[in-house]
Amino acid sequence: MRRFLALAVIGSILTLPAAPALAVSCGTGSFESWLDDFKKEAAAKGISQPALQAGLTGITLDKDILARDHSQAVFSQSFEQFSGRMVPPRLTRGSNMLKQYGSVLSRIEQSYGVPGEVLVAIWGLETDYGVNTGKFATMRSLATLAYDCRRSDMFKAEMLDALRIIERGDLAPQDMRGAWAGELGQTQFMPSSYIKYAVDFDGNGRRDLLRSAPDVLASTANFLASSGWQRGKDWEPGGANFAVIQQWNKSDVYAKTIGYFATQLARAP
Repeated sequence: MRRFLALAVIGSILTLPAAPALAVSCGTGSFESWLDDFKKEAAAKGISQPALQAGLTGITLDKDILARDHSQAVFSQSFEQFSGRMVPPRLTRGSNMLKQYGSVLSRIEQSYGVPGEVLVAIWGLETDYGVNTGKFATMRSLATLAYDCRRSDMFKAEMLDALRIIERGDLAPQDMRGAWAGELGQTQFMPSSYIKYAVDFDGNGRRDLLRSAPDVLASTANFLASSGWQRGKDWEPGGANFAVIQQWNKSDVYAKTIGYFATQLARAP
């Protein structure tokens, strides 16, 4: 879920859940000392030593992440500007994806009630159907943002969930790369959303939102269904499901673009 100004991140930061307060102080002392304290607290919260070793060994502060976080501008494009830029270049491939994954999308709709057009629209807008998932090391990004004091508690909670992803075997730490604010996978889930909504739809024993299109699409459908999606109802503004799309991304422009894109896909031959 995407979500800052960069396309790959516009949505998810707007859908981040409230995080519980944690005891480790932000921004005090060296980053290394802070990280040592965090490891102790994570262990006290049940994170195993192997997961801590795998996920946090060698992590360093990334000043580029801090610069990006501190320099965000207000998203100011109109719906016409944003949808006009984002939808036409992705429409043909989106139609092809609907056909390629038709049987999977049909099973997903049976399970969750969310049409394939909506899922493919989100997939295309977030990462160009998995082409641009991001190159930032997730644990390093989260640790950097947690050490900073702007939203420390939130990002420490995300660090814990990222470690839980490692612990349950869904992803290896070296594979956890994504957007600069910690979003992962082909539809850009924050770790907390990954833990809550990711599903193993291809049945291989892992919830892999980096490589498995069935897992990606079903997990996105699970998020929407869990947010109140009504089977068979409209998704455009004014429709019963538009408010659910806004749970994915609270920006009206982005949510409207998802709905518009989905409608164009539904009308495509």
